[in-house]
Amino acid sequence: MSNLTIDCRSIELTHDKFYQLCVNNRNVKFEKNSKGDLVIMSPVGDISSNRNASIIAQLWIWNTRSNLGIVFDSSAGFILPNNAVRSPDASWISLAKWQLIPDEEKEKFARICPDFVIELMSPSDSLKDTQEKMKEYQENSCQLGWLINRKNRQVEIYREDKTVEILDNPNTLSGENILVNFVLNLELIW
Repeated sequence: MSNLTIDCRSIELTHDKFYQLCVNNRNVKFEKNSKGDLVIMSPVGDISSNRNASIIAQLWIWNTRSNLGIVFDSSAGFILPNNAVRSPDASWISLAKWQLIPDEEKEKFARICPDFVIELMSPSDSLKDTQEKMKEYQENSCQLGWLINRKNRQVEIYREDKTVEILDNPNTLSGENILVNFVLNLELIW
Protein backbone atom coordinates (compact mmCIF):
# COMPACT_ATOMS: atom_id res chain seq x y z
CA MET A 1 0.00 0.00 0.00
CA SER A 2 1.40 3.40 -0.89
CA ASN A 3 0.62 6.90 0.34
CA LEU A 4 -2.29 8.78 -1.20
CA THR A 5 -1.94 12.47 -2.11
CA ILE A 6 -5.03 14.64 -2.44
CA ASP A 7 -4.82 17.99 -4.27
CA CYS A 8 -6.24 20.56 -1.83
CA ARG A 9 -5.38 23.74 -3.76
CA SER A 10 -9.09 24.47 -4.33
CA ILE A 11 -9.75 24.70 -0.59
CA GLU A 12 -7.96 26.59 2.14
CA LEU A 13 -6.54 23.92 4.40
CA THR A 14 -4.97 26.19 7.03
CA HIS A 15 -2.62 24.78 9.65
CA ASP A 16 -5.40 25.04 12.25
CA LYS A 17 -7.87 23.19 10.01
CA PHE A 18 -5.23 20.58 9.21
CA TYR A 19 -4.54 20.07 12.91
CA GLN A 20 -8.27 19.66 13.59
CA LEU A 21 -8.51 17.14 10.72
CA CYS A 22 -5.73 15.12 12.38
CA VAL A 23 -7.42 15.32 15.80
CA ASN A 24 -10.78 14.25 14.34
CA ASN A 25 -9.19 11.29 12.54
CA ARG A 26 -6.64 9.95 15.00
CA ASN A 27 -6.68 6.53 13.35
CA VAL A 28 -5.29 8.04 10.11
CA LYS A 29 -1.82 9.56 9.71
CA PHE A 30 -1.67 12.72 7.60
CA GLU A 31 1.04 15.02 6.34
CA LYS A 32 0.71 18.15 4.24
CA ASN A 33 3.24 18.98 1.55
CA SER A 34 4.51 22.48 0.74
CA LYS A 35 1.90 22.87 -2.05
CA GLY A 36 -0.87 22.30 0.49
CA ASP A 37 -1.73 18.80 -0.74
CA LEU A 38 -2.97 16.34 1.86
CA VAL A 39 -0.85 13.18 2.11
CA ILE A 40 -2.55 10.16 3.67
CA MET A 41 0.14 7.86 5.01
CA SER A 42 -0.28 4.12 4.85
CA PRO A 43 0.26 2.18 8.07
CA VAL A 44 3.55 0.34 8.45
CA GLY A 45 3.90 -3.36 9.18
CA ASP A 46 4.73 -4.77 12.57
CA ILE A 47 8.43 -5.28 11.80
CA SER A 48 8.88 -1.66 10.68
CA SER A 49 6.99 -0.46 13.75
CA ASN A 50 9.21 -2.58 16.01
CA ARG A 51 12.41 -1.30 14.39
CA ASN A 52 11.18 2.28 14.70
CA ALA A 53 10.49 1.66 18.40
CA SER A 54 14.12 0.54 18.76
CA ILE A 55 15.31 3.76 17.12
CA ILE A 56 13.12 5.89 19.41
CA ALA A 57 14.28 3.94 22.49
CA GLN A 58 17.96 4.39 21.65
CA LEU A 59 17.48 8.11 20.95
CA TRP A 60 15.37 8.56 24.09
CA ILE A 61 17.90 6.83 26.36
CA TRP A 62 20.76 8.94 24.97
CA ASN A 63 18.70 12.12 25.41
CA THR A 64 17.74 11.35 29.02
CA ARG A 65 21.45 11.06 29.81
CA SER A 66 22.56 14.11 27.85
CA ASN A 67 19.50 16.31 28.48
CA LEU A 68 20.36 18.30 25.35
CA GLY A 69 16.95 18.37 23.68
CA ILE A 70 13.53 16.88 23.10
CA VAL A 71 12.81 13.57 21.30
CA PHE A 72 9.71 12.98 19.16
CA ASP A 73 8.14 9.89 17.64
CA SER A 74 6.31 9.62 14.33
CA SER A 75 3.06 11.05 15.68
CA ALA A 76 4.54 14.56 16.08
CA GLY A 77 3.92 17.11 13.34
CA PHE A 78 6.14 20.07 12.51
CA ILE A 79 5.29 23.07 10.32
CA LEU A 80 8.43 23.56 8.26
CA PRO A 81 9.52 26.99 6.97
CA ASN A 82 8.27 25.99 3.47
CA ASN A 83 4.77 25.49 5.02
CA ALA A 84 4.77 21.68 4.75
CA VAL A 85 3.64 19.75 7.83
CA ARG A 86 5.83 16.69 8.26
CA SER A 87 6.04 13.83 10.74
CA PRO A 88 9.45 12.14 10.67
CA ASP A 89 9.69 8.63 12.09
CA ALA A 90 11.99 9.98 14.81
CA SER A 91 13.22 13.50 15.45
CA TRP A 92 15.05 15.68 17.92
CA ILE A 93 15.10 19.42 18.66
CA SER A 94 17.75 21.10 20.79
CA LEU A 95 16.56 22.36 24.15
CA ALA A 96 17.59 25.92 23.26
CA LYS A 97 15.39 25.93 20.12
CA TRP A 98 12.51 24.15 21.86
CA GLN A 99 12.41 26.73 24.66
CA LEU A 100 11.91 29.52 22.09
CA ILE A 101 8.62 28.01 20.87
CA PRO A 102 5.49 29.46 22.52
CA ASP A 103 3.76 26.92 24.80
CA GLU A 104 0.44 27.16 22.93
CA GLU A 105 2.22 26.25 19.69
CA LYS A 106 3.79 23.18 21.35
CA GLU A 107 0.27 21.85 22.01
CA LYS A 108 -0.38 21.58 18.25
CA PHE A 109 2.17 21.53 15.42
CA ALA A 110 5.11 23.78 16.19
CA ARG A 111 6.54 26.03 13.47
CA ILE A 112 10.00 24.51 13.45
CA CYS A 113 12.15 22.09 11.53
CA PRO A 114 13.78 19.51 13.80
CA ASP A 115 17.56 19.64 14.13
CA PHE A 116 17.70 15.88 13.51
CA VAL A 117 15.35 13.50 11.72
CA ILE A 118 15.20 9.81 10.87
CA GLU A 119 13.05 8.23 8.19
CA LEU A 120 12.95 4.43 8.35
CA MET A 121 11.88 2.94 5.02
CA SER A 122 9.01 0.47 5.27
CA PRO A 123 8.11 -1.87 2.39
CA SER A 124 5.26 0.45 1.36
CA ASP A 125 7.50 3.55 1.14
CA SER A 126 8.78 4.92 -2.15
CA LEU A 127 12.54 5.54 -2.05
CA LYS A 128 12.20 8.53 -4.38
CA ASP A 129 9.44 10.12 -2.26
CA THR A 130 11.36 9.52 0.96
CA GLN A 131 14.53 11.01 -0.54
CA GLU A 132 12.53 14.08 -1.56
CA LYS A 133 11.22 14.38 1.99
CA MET A 134 14.78 14.14 3.35
CA LYS A 135 15.91 16.88 0.94
CA GLU A 136 12.97 18.97 2.13
CA TYR A 137 14.14 18.63 5.75
CA GLN A 138 17.67 19.55 4.64
CA GLU A 139 16.42 22.62 2.72
CA ASN A 140 14.42 23.72 5.77
CA SER A 141 17.49 23.82 8.06
CA CYS A 142 17.57 20.28 9.48
CA GLN A 143 21.19 19.82 10.50
CA LEU A 144 21.37 16.02 10.27
CA GLY A 145 19.06 13.41 8.80
CA TRP A 146 19.28 9.66 8.28
CA LEU A 147 17.25 7.75 5.71
CA ILE A 148 17.51 4.11 6.76
CA ASN A 149 16.74 1.61 4.00
CA ARG A 150 16.46 -1.79 5.70
CA LYS A 151 15.81 -3.66 2.44
CA ASN A 152 19.14 -2.56 0.91
CA ARG A 153 20.93 -2.20 4.27
CA GLN A 154 21.88 1.34 3.31
CA VAL A 155 21.80 4.65 5.10
CA GLU A 156 21.70 8.02 3.37
CA ILE A 157 23.09 10.80 5.53
CA TYR A 158 21.75 14.31 4.92
CA ARG A 159 23.69 17.21 6.39
CA GLU A 160 22.85 20.89 6.13
CA ASP A 161 24.42 22.36 2.96
CA LYS A 162 26.32 19.16 2.08
CA THR A 163 26.11 16.35 -0.46
CA VAL A 164 24.27 13.22 0.61
CA GLU A 165 26.56 10.46 1.88
CA ILE A 166 25.55 6.81 1.35
CA LEU A 167 26.76 4.07 3.69
CA ASP A 168 26.43 0.37 2.86
CA ASN A 169 25.62 -1.94 5.75
CA PRO A 170 26.96 0.16 8.64
CA ASN A 171 26.81 -1.33 12.14
CA THR A 172 26.36 2.05 13.82
CA LEU A 173 25.69 5.70 13.04
CA SER A 174 27.19 8.67 14.88
CA GLY A 175 25.17 11.71 15.91
CA GLU A 176 28.26 13.74 15.01
CA ASN A 177 28.35 17.23 16.52
CA ILE A 178 24.53 17.52 16.49
CA LEU A 179 23.73 14.65 18.85
CA VAL A 180 26.99 14.60 20.77
CA ASN A 181 28.02 11.06 21.82
CA PHE A 182 24.87 9.47 20.35
CA VAL A 183 25.49 6.20 18.51
CA LEU A 184 22.62 4.33 16.88
CA ASN A 185 23.10 0.55 16.91
CA LEU A 186 21.86 -0.58 13.51
CA GLU A 187 22.23 -4.28 14.34
CA LEU A 188 18.93 -3.83 16.21
CA ILE A 189 17.37 -2.28 13.09
CA TRP A 190 18.53 -4.51 10.24
